[in-house]
Amino acid sequence: MILRRKTVTVRIGRVPIGSDSPIAIQSMTNTDTADVAATVRQVQELAAAGSELVRVTVNNDEAARAAPEIVGRLREAGLEAPIIGDFHYNGHLLLARHPDCARSLDKYRINPGNVGMGRHHDENFRRMVDVALENEKPIRIGVNWGSLDQALLTRLMDANAALAEPREAHEVLMEAVLQSGLQSAELAEEYGMPHDRIVLSAKVSAVPDLIQLYRKLAAQCDYPLHVGLTEAGMGLKGIVASTAALSVLLQEGIGDTIRVSLTPRPGGDRTEEVLVCQQVLQSLGIRNFVPQVSACPGCGRTTSTLFQELAEKIQNELRYRMAVWKEDRPGVENLRVAVMGCVVNGPGESKHAHVGISLPGTGEEPKAPVYVDGRHVRTLKGAGIVEEFLEILEEYVDHKYGRELMTEKRRSV
Repeated sequence: MILRRKTVTVRIGRVPIGSDSPIAIQSMTNTDTADVAATVRQVQELAAAGSELVRVTVNNDEAARAAPEIVGRLREAGLEAPIIGDFHYNGHLLLARHPDCARSLDKYRINPGNVGMGRHHDENFRRMVDVALENEKPIRIGVNWGSLDQALLTRLMDANAALAEPREAHEVLMEAVLQSGLQSAELAEEYGMPHDRIVLSAKVSAVPDLIQLYRKLAAQCDYPLHVGLTEAGMGLKGIVASTAALSVLLQEGIGDTIRVSLTPRPGGDRTEEVLVCQQVLQSLGIRNFVPQVSACPGCGRTTSTLFQELAEKIQNELRYRMAVWKEDRPGVENLRVAVMGCVVNGPGESKHAHVGISLPGTGEEPKAPVYVDGRHVRTLKGAGIVEEFLEILEEYVDHKYGRELMTEKRRSV
């Protein structure tokens, strides 16, 4: 069991962040927010994939005017996921000019590195905090090393240069990221923001830096932390880097809401970042979202591709069926399925799953024993193995997770 770091609880719309609340998954649209229809559609896709909070860019008057309509359409469609406004540079102006936007959003993301420049920095930051207070909205103070407060960094660099033994410049840079978040949160509280309406993040793009930074941040405050590797990259690189960073921190109990910032392929599916978040949490045993399929990697014993085809078909089928099952098959996300390719680990791995099949390897007798809850229940043969196994799996789900069964269990309590 992973022991979570103790924090205050911040409520974002209907979603609580921090304390003992489930670690929430976030995502962000990449549509032009002024395009209401496209943004509504993408928010719905992200939420359907499992994103529990969705952030949209609010970068100009057109986007600010569109935000209330976007939220309104989503609520009319029955979608309750909190919608977060992402503000940079001109957020204080947009929130003041568009009070409907300020009211409609569930949280404001404020970047202290670019909320205002020079002598106007604290003044503009305060104006955003004042709007949040007026509308009773929480804020995320989101530091990013790519847009760091240069005045703060310069002060720390100058102070470091004056030391008898100066630290490495990179170490001072990381300290600036840390202090930017902590000092900005302290300043927000001085301006009246309640302690339990602040979420912090401090993002960098290198895995070791992120881990070190969040360990320090977690040790110095009890704000809920939004964790994610910024500019993680595309495809395999982005997935592996994000997983490496999140896994270490989550295993140490650090992190209350997460996002995987993947660069999608041209025309690619934005929901991929949500699915990666789910798989990270599920692989660590923190939260379950969909049934898991264990399958062997294959070797010289498994020259047939049957087990690969079956594993892929089952995995796709399970994710497809979850759209229905999550409504009337409570608990099915905990299901474990094994699809194995030969006799070496096949029977044993299948017995550890709820439902498992051990397919014949090269040179083995052409039969496939099926195990249910550790017991050998059937042996399949012939061309219909895939369909027969899927039928067994469906029967098991209906029997173990069917609504009628759950109702009977509740009645017996």
